Amino acid sequence: MNLNLNDIGIRNTFLPGDIGYIIHLHGHLYAAEYNYGIEFEIYVAEGLLDFYTRFDPGKDRFWICEHDNKIVGFLLLMHRENNAAQLRYFLIHPDYRGIGLGKKLMELFMQFFYERKYTSGYLWTTHELEAAASLYTRHGFKLTKEVESTAFGKPLREQKYELNAGNES
Repeated sequence: MNLNLNDIGIRNTFLPGDIGYIIHLHGHLYAAEYNYGIEFEIYVAEGLLDFYTRFDPGKDRFWICEHDNKIVGFLLLMHRENNAAQLRYFLIHPDYRGIGLGKKLMELFMQFFYERKYTSGYLWTTHELEAAASLYTRHGFKLTKEVESTAFGKPLREQKYELNAGNES
């Protein structure tokens, strides 16, 4: 497949089937790539339910990436207490990695973050997602905490990255 970023559509509306498919995609890909168990899929399902029920269009945003009517990427920004934003469920299908889609999603996240004047941001990931961590640090996130965990059906280190908006606009 010879793709470029212009071949991908990005939308900010949920259609019937999207949430279930995003949960499925996370469960399927993380099992195949990192040997995560069903616990991870349940975690994603619960988090997306929480996001959907608390959704505030003035504070929250999600980006669904599509190619040929198939979801190939996803990212969301969820408002939290104390004017903080949480980055969650960043996913790019393996067939669509390396074309700049992850970078584009991070740029859209950061643009919305600053437009809505969030003062801080954070995300949780695991030590195994090194490429994602590199993308986060390039956008100013810093590793602030590591915790040993078996939450996703295997031993790993959960990592918290934080972003302080400071006086940037």
